[in-house]
Amino acid sequence: MMALSDDWYARRRWLLALRPLSCLFTAVARSRFKRLRVLGSAAAGVPVPVIIVGNITVGGTGKTPMVIALIELLRRAGYRPGVVSRGYGACPSRYPFHVTASTSPSEGGDEPCLIVQRTGAALVIDPDRMSAVRSLLSEHDCDVIISDDGLQHYALPRDLEIAVVDAARGLGNGRCLPEGPLREPPERLQFVDWVVCNGDGDPPGLPLSLPARVSMQLKPVGLVSLEDGRQVSCRAELPGCRVHALAGIGNPSRFFDTLRQLGFDPIEHPLADHADVPEALLALADEYPVIMTEKDAVKCRHLGPRGCWALRVDADLGAAFDTQLLQRLAPWPPHQTGQNNGPETA
Repeated sequence: MMALSDDWYARRRWLLALRPLSCLFTAVARSRFKRLRVLGSAAAGVPVPVIIVGNITVGGTGKTPMVIALIELLRRAGYRPGVVSRGYGACPSRYPFHVTASTSPSEGGDEPCLIVQRTGAALVIDPDRMSAVRSLLSEHDCDVIISDDGLQHYALPRDLEIAVVDAARGLGNGRCLPEGPLREPPERLQFVDWVVCNGDGDPPGLPLSLPARVSMQLKPVGLVSLEDGRQVSCRAELPGCRVHALAGIGNPSRFFDTLRQLGFDPIEHPLADHADVPEALLALADEYPVIMTEKDAVKCRHLGPRGCWALRVDADLGAAFDTQLLQRLAPWPPHQTGQNNGPETA
């Protein structure tokens, strides 16, 4: 899959052989959008607003940091956000499944576990997102729901849509699967409320006409030890600057570039998105410290490996976006029931 993804973004000519299948996929995606997209949660019997955070490309673009930033923003404004997710790669004993701080990534999925560990938010996974919404609202006092992914899950109504785009890779060759990386054609971005560009620069392939466009910067805030959980500054306590770098995310190069900007000299170990971290890679800490993404860290923290660290990052979307989002939510003020708007006890 990684090789195919590289070809999409390198615009390899052999992909033209897949054009007929891509055209069929595009036609189906356009039809689904016109027939199934439901705006307004109330129309579907959901009593709280629903915010969709998704993308139109295969692979990661930065949705998880975006979801975490939204949870923190909404809490500062007095809301009690809950999250629903498909739970990619999860194998729970049942659906819907409530993810807690003690849930293993194999059971709850790496991204849902990371969200809960970082925020303590109520989170339910279910391929049927409406089932997850009903279960979430039945057991938690939530007054706004964030869907982690789900832009194409049209059984779930939505009040606000946020599409996250990797600023470095953009939309690749601009073609739908299997010829390109797109789940929906580029014009789908014209119908969302915000296009959030993760990183600097002008993402290649974006439509000329877009709604509000926002820049998101992932800012490193420290290194967290997988052995004992302590957090240090990004250069404290690590001898020298040579490190092994592990990244099982959509665009591993972004993580490696971030480490270089912090002054490290990374030995790169890219993994497929959501891939398990081989214990042999953790053993590399005997030579140099190992630094990995937070998403990778949730899958091996239970091992308590020595010399292994997770780079913690926070998403910064700017004050203007924060103001705009809260203004759009003004018709749904925070519930007054329950005085504690902080993290829930998992």
